[in-house]
Amino acid sequence: MRPPAPETFEGQILALLPSLRRYSRSLTRSDSDGEDLLQDCVEKVLARRAQWRGLNLRGWVLTIMTNLYRNQRRTIVRGNLVDIDGAMDVAAPETSADPLERSRLEDALNGLSEDHRAVLMLVVIEGYTYQEVADMLDIPLGTVMSRLSRARQQLAEHMKSDNVITLRRPK
Repeated sequence: MRPPAPETFEGQILALLPSLRRYSRSLTRSDSDGEDLLQDCVEKVLARRAQWRGLNLRGWVLTIMTNLYRNQRRTIVRGNLVDIDGAMDVAAPETSADPLERSRLEDALNGLSEDHRAVLMLVVIEGYTYQEVADMLDIPLGTVMSRLSRARQQLAEHMKSDNVITLRRPK
């Protein structure tokens, strides 16, 4: 089986998969949940191909993914926790070159609200313009700018506050 031609609808969706994967993982904060969201999104996009109007495929797909994520979050039943004994077989996450720095950044990102994190990831990581993000998330342009500013400020404060080294004064 040959991959679809790049100019076809399926080929364009295939080309979007890396950025869709990054965005889904940033929304869910989990590799496995991100993959599930990605699969659900691609399935819905392919099923609703006839609804695409031919403009900005990437924005249309990211809007679908954002809405799927929001709908999933609404239906999650709180309290489905796994007992610590049941989690003994869970694999440890991979380590980075500087685990402390990565951990601090991950904590800072996880400390952001979902709305702030979504705007930050779409603008900073995916490179969308403010107007494109406003259209995707169906929010006013000013709200995008405000959320991005607050997200950046919260990240900077969190990273700065964790980087405090106390020195003693010489006698």
